[in-house]
Amino acid sequence: MMKQTTFIREYFLLNMNPIVRSLVLSDIIWRSSVGFLAPIFALFIADFIEGGNAEVVGVSITIYLFTKSIFQIPFATLIDRIRGEADDFWFMFIGSLIGALLPLCYLFIRTPMELYITQFVYGIAAAASFPSFMALFTRHIDKNKEGSDWGIYFTLTDFSAAIAATVGGITAVHLGYRPLIVIVTAVGVLGTCFLLPIRSFIQTKKKDQIHQS
Repeated sequence: MMKQTTFIREYFLLNMNPIVRSLVLSDIIWRSSVGFLAPIFALFIADFIEGGNAEVVGVSITIYLFTKSIFQIPFATLIDRIRGEADDFWFMFIGSLIGALLPLCYLFIRTPMELYITQFVYGIAAAASFPSFMALFTRHIDKNKEGSDWGIYFTLTDFSAAIAATVGGITAVHLGYRPLIVIVTAVGVLGTCFLLPIRSFIQTKKKDQIHQS
């Protein structure tokens, strides 16, 4: 009975430290916002972008992933060099906030080039937030529960993205793309706000000292 209770507590994040819990909650909500739009992104481009087709979809996704890949290591190297954890938090928070607000651009863009620029900025935002998120998560992960913490993180974020995909598709059919994009933005901003409690736990000492403590 005790093992079952502990197992249930894991799913409700009750056995995690506050920093990891905030990171997980934030990404559950943030990934839900991405999940809303992901299933119908290609359809949206075909309907609202001039000349939108499979080629435009492919190029736009490539630009995002290529940009994220190129800028990720420079951002990661930078946050490793800066003293303390405040830089990790602000890179993560600002990158996440920009990423959450960018879907609003989809309401106004009409050409493939405008879409490509948006995807480029989105890639930079992701490149700034992802290494910072991982750095904080790894540094504060619960001792002797590394597997459990990562397992719960991926389980819950995958669950949320799976549910959001269906909800996003239904919303697009019954309400249209524009209301869906507003919902995506609102949910993304909400997820970013869940990062704010981390500020009170941020370490100011050197990161190598944090690893040793």
